[in-house]
Amino acid sequence: MTSRSSTAAERILDPAALLADIKRWGADLGFARVGIGNIDLCADEAHFLDWLRAGFNGEMQYMARHGSKRSRPAELLPGTVSCISVRMDYWPAGAAAAAATLADGNIAYVSRYALGRDYHKLLRRRLQTLCDRIGRTVGPFGYRVFADSAPVLEKALARNAGLGWIGKHTNLIDRDAGSYFFLGEIYLNFDLPADAPSSAHCGTCSACLPACPTGAIVAPYRLDARRCISYLTIELKGPIPLEFRRAIGSRIYGCDDCQLVCPWNKFARATAEKDFTVRHGLDHPQLVALFSWSEAEFLEKTRGSAIRRIGYERWLRNVAVALGNAPTSPAILAALGARAHDASALVREHVQWALEQHRFPG
Repeated sequence: MTSRSSTAAERILDPAALLADIKRWGADLGFARVGIGNIDLCADEAHFLDWLRAGFNGEMQYMARHGSKRSRPAELLPGTVSCISVRMDYWPAGAAAAAATLADGNIAYVSRYALGRDYHKLLRRRLQTLCDRIGRTVGPFGYRVFADSAPVLEKALARNAGLGWIGKHTNLIDRDAGSYFFLGEIYLNFDLPADAPSSAHCGTCSACLPACPTGAIVAPYRLDARRCISYLTIELKGPIPLEFRRAIGSRIYGCDDCQLVCPWNKFARATAEKDFTVRHGLDHPQLVALFSWSEAEFLEKTRGSAIRRIGYERWLRNVAVALGNAPTSPAILAALGARAHDASALVREHVQWALEQHRFPG
């Protein structure tokens, strides 16, 4: 007679104790919160499919490519029965004040999550370390780690795990820590005691809706990505639509406006993670200086950064728009003029638009 290998679930003698250990190990790895949630996302799937039907994903065709795997974890990873969700704060200590940076038209604004090192690899490594620690306790088990790296409804899973609620701006909010954090997940093939899902606490507040410069939050809990500055400056590969260029202002990579006005962010804390420390002064950089970067400088100064994903051409496109919105000055005009005949048609078109803003203001 052959013996059957025991499953992880059969080897766990005290699930509650293991859960407490997982949360303690997660804290040791720098996660601000760790929770366990169920994987029932039926209502979220309906909301997501409605969002896709409206075309709000724009050019992000990958959002629809995986069918129901995004909202049905067991289809993405067969055997999945529960999910560990984690949160890691990213707001860098000592970064220039966001409001002051946005108020100065000569200064570029970079979303605060992108001022340090790219979070994707860091979170995945920490999640893998957590899985290794679990494995040393329970033996082999089935799992997969995610950090914005696969078709996963991470905010819905985090809500189920008690990490926060999905706000009217569609970001996750924790009542004790605001919304300046990254999320990560571990799909598991065994059950653990689930945390209570978070309840919503936006109430009658709708400050985020009018705060969006381009009107991308078309209704509470409904974001049209095609209008979102993060989409326009990061995801969109071609020309930025004319109707949004003025509203983009000096934002060259992402946008934080809907979070900056959220009253819950008065509880947000600066990250203790050194990898998220500001690099190359990107918390308060002069637009003219950024526009003068060669491609080699761009690649060097964005090494290990999420910013590198947009590439040099789109970087120049974005900075050109911001220069078009900047106060007219000899330095601005000279910087734009120097790239009026750039090798890239995409850059040339945005430079020409920017020059026209200074020739024919208003």
